[in-house]
Amino acid sequence: MAEDRSRCYKVSEITKCIKDCLEDQFCSVQIEGEVSSFKLSSTGHYYFTLKDASAAINAVLFSRSVKNAGYLPKDGDMVVVTGSVSVYARSGSYQVICSHIENKEKQGDIFAELKKRYERLKAEGLFDEARKRPIPSYPKRIGVVTSPSGAAIRDILRVLKRRNNTIDVVILPAPVQGDEAAPVIAAQIRRANMFRLCDVLLVSRGGGAPEDLLPFSDEEVVRAVAASQIPTISAVGHEIDMVLTDHAADLRAPTPSAAAEVVSQEAENVKDRIKEYSQGIRDEILERLDSARLVLEDNSKESLKKSLVGFLDDMHQRLDDEHEDLCRTVKDVLKDSRHRLELLSEGLKASSPASILKRGYAAVYNKSADQYAGSAASIKAGDRLNITFWDGTAAAVAEKQGE
Repeated sequence: MAEDRSRCYKVSEITKCIKDCLEDQFCSVQIEGEVSSFKLSSTGHYYFTLKDASAAINAVLFSRSVKNAGYLPKDGDMVVVTGSVSVYARSGSYQVICSHIENKEKQGDIFAELKKRYERLKAEGLFDEARKRPIPSYPKRIGVVTSPSGAAIRDILRVLKRRNNTIDVVILPAPVQGDEAAPVIAAQIRRANMFRLCDVLLVSRGGGAPEDLLPFSDEEVVRAVAASQIPTISAVGHEIDMVLTDHAADLRAPTPSAAAEVVSQEAENVKDRIKEYSQGIRDEILERLDSARLVLEDNSKESLKKSLVGFLDDMHQRLDDEHEDLCRTVKDVLKDSRHRLELLSEGLKASSPASILKRGYAAVYNKSADQYAGSAASIKAGDRLNITFWDGTAAAVAEKQGE
């Protein structure tokens, strides 16, 4: 977002800008940390904090995601969470909306095994820089080993259509996760080489949990990539994800979209130079079509669904906050009322006749005058008296009138 110093933003406006920036930049991230303050709300959502030695971040696992979360941690657990960064507008704080939670201890075993495999294959020379070949500048045909229904192929085709729609694309379908994925991926790489199906080969899939990316670190797949006569690009997951095919391929792209940009960049530059003076009108039309397409995408079913889910997430948290505030208020009122009642009760007890008598006082009743004696002067000699103490009453007769 470009800085506009001349404008005064409302709190809600600047919060929305921050929210849009964060959610676009971190729509899918993995974060490692220690779990603390893990608690279940009355509405079924789990709230907790992820922390390390110097920082902490709030996290929430909504009830709709619990079934597929994979693991419910407890305080003190080391975990890796997969999710998106969001802003809770009411408090102006950012947080991680979790979709998957992985026990770090289990993930550590996976990483340890991959490290051993990496060292063994590296010792064989499969990852040597000297083996790597340049990617063709002007490929006519691109092969893509991936799931035909996954996000990776959609991203690749979208980029190629925008940058250079003259490039042919051959899709070699393969599952991209699960036990059956690795043999099929390796076989498709070998098939592409056997029939020389393309000028450059992309081995690709979208992001996911570390265990979902394991087929791209399988030894058979790594060896197939290293043995490929066709220059290969490994484009698996997001920029933070690393698999062993990244080291065996001729080039590692941080994302499938980035891989598509790499294979089309030179052709795009040439096309731009050719069109610079002769196709200005066409470029203007394409720019307007792109703008219209963006408007349509902003109002797509997926976009509206995302907005609705975000709104409902905020409402869930706001409801939790209001519920907790109400509970605290009721408890405070009850505590204050109970304290005031205790003070009044103690005051009544302290001022009761029984309490006064216990402090050494006595009540004198003049039976002759049929009234309590308020002073010594009210008693005459011979008057019959009843003297009440805290533990009983004594009878007496006055010998002389009081003075």
